Amino acid sequence: MDTRLTRNLSAVAQVLSVVFGLAFLGKAGVRLSDDGAICVETGFWANARLADPLSVAPGVEASSSAARLCQESPSVAQRLADLGSELPWLLFGALALVLFARMLKAVVEQGPFTGMVARRLTVLGWFVAVGTPVTGLVAGWSQGWLVASMAPMVGVEQVVSGPTALTLAGLAAVVMGKIMREGVRMREDLEGTI
Repeated sequence: MDTRLTRNLSAVAQVLSVVFGLAFLGKAGVRLSDDGAICVETGFWANARLADPLSVAPGVEASSSAARLCQESPSVAQRLADLGSELPWLLFGALALVLFARMLKAVVEQGPFTGMVARRLTVLGWFVAVGTPVTGLVAGWSQGWLVASMAPMVGVEQVVSGPTALTLAGLAAVVMGKIMREGVRMREDLEGTI
C-alpha cells in the first residue's frame, strides 16, 4: 500500500474532522445566540387534501407532502430541540473522522496488517454501527418533540433520521477488523514456529 497516499488520506481525514468539529461549535453558537424564529418540517399531514385546488391535469389528485411549522420567540427547550435535530450528525461525523484518521495513522506507522490497525478498524466499526442509530434516534426524537411542541395534536413522532445504512458499513468494518486480527495472530504463530 502506498504510504504517501495513506498519509494524505490521514491528513485529509484529520482536516475534515476539524472542519466538522468547528461546524458543530459554530452552528451551536449561532443557534444558541440567535433570538429569531425556528422552523421544522413534519410529514404528519402527508396526503392531506389541499384547501385551494391546484391547476392539475384531469385525473390527477393533489395532496400535501409536508408542513413547515415556525415558532416566533421559541422557548429554551425548543431551541435545544432544534439543535438536537441538526447537531448530532455533525458531531458523529467529526468523531468518525477522528477514528478513521487514527486508523490510517496506524497503517502508515506499522503497516496495514497489524494488530493495532485491526483494533482501530474494529473500534471505528463499532462506533459507526452503534453511533448511527443512536444519532438518528436523538436527531429524530428532537425533531419530533419540536413538532409536538408547536402542534400538540401531532404528538411526538418517534423516527430515526439520517442514513441508517451506515450501520451495515460499521458492522462490515467490525467483521473485517476481526478477520484482520485473526490473520495477524496466525502470522505471528507461523513466525514463532519458523
